[in-house]
Amino acid sequence: MSSPVLPELPLPFTVPPRPARARHLHLVLPYAALAQDSCQLILRELQLPQLDQLLAQLAPSHVDEGSMDQLIPPHERALAHLWGLDAQSPAWAALAQDTPRPQPCAWMTLCHWTAGADQIRMDDPASLPLDMEDAQTLHTILQPWFAEDGLQLELTSPGRWLVSGEPLLGLESASLDRVLLRDVSHWMPQGPHQRTLQRLHSEVQMLLYNHRFNAERAARGLPPINAFWLHGVGQLDAEALQAARTLHSVTPVLFVDSLRQSALRQDWPAWKQAWLAAEAGPVAQTLAHVQLGGTATVTFCGEQHVRSFTTQRRSWLQKIKNKMNPQRFAGLHQAL
Repeated sequence: MSSPVLPELPLPFTVPPRPARARHLHLVLPYAALAQDSCQLILRELQLPQLDQLLAQLAPSHVDEGSMDQLIPPHERALAHLWGLDAQSPAWAALAQDTPRPQPCAWMTLCHWTAGADQIRMDDPASLPLDMEDAQTLHTILQPWFAEDGLQLELTSPGRWLVSGEPLLGLESASLDRVLLRDVSHWMPQGPHQRTLQRLHSEVQMLLYNHRFNAERAARGLPPINAFWLHGVGQLDAEALQAARTLHSVTPVLFVDSLRQSALRQDWPAWKQAWLAAEAGPVAQTLAHVQLGGTATVTFCGEQHVRSFTTQRRSWLQKIKNKMNPQRFAGLHQAL
């Protein structure tokens, strides 16, 4: 069976490649270490000399302690912190808009839930083929139901729509990365209007169960769409929106998404290859940048915690201590 291609991060802009003349680079390594035995075995054997050489020139700069039950995974919290957003509830959907919205908004990802004996699993949304024509048809079907509860649907891309309205106010909803390929019952959104949203979701499920839309998909050999997930919820005023966009433009981010993709699939051979590719690519680029006099930050993200290291001026005593006992990734990954 082929590996699924997981959805892209719900961020408002594509993380740019390294500009040739950037003064400061920020390298973000999502799912740099995980607790699974297969992952730990790879970590014990993984050789990353350029990363260790880079770490030897950096000092600790930021720590974010989290937990496995936290709604927002470390890599999203790290990016939110970098761009001045609430790391516990980053308003990714609001940040994607050209102008501030008068009401809270969220991304709505269309998906398929599989009911098992003891869990309801969210299948990979990227495995649901959906073109713009079908998305328009589904939007026409669903919009009246959402409108009855004061929610507006906007078709931004076939599989991920924008939803806005007062029922989203105060909603705490897990990142899609927390729920992908897992039991959704542990992650159901909470908030002042959660009953309204839960009822709406149940109505949508019943509506689509025997709907002609899914019958036609089945006739084409396509899986049904029977659920949706709200994420990236929040609201930003004009000042916060402009500040985040300014911070994003000032500091180029190198985000190694291949680590995220392979970790979420638990494809450990691919995860190892992603690390080796990162060592030869973004890590080597960042090291060369520092060696030429530039500054950099490296942020390591696991499933719980965030650890960042940044170039800083060091005293001669600090340099001696670092040379005698250099920071290495092998001594760091247990802290993620």
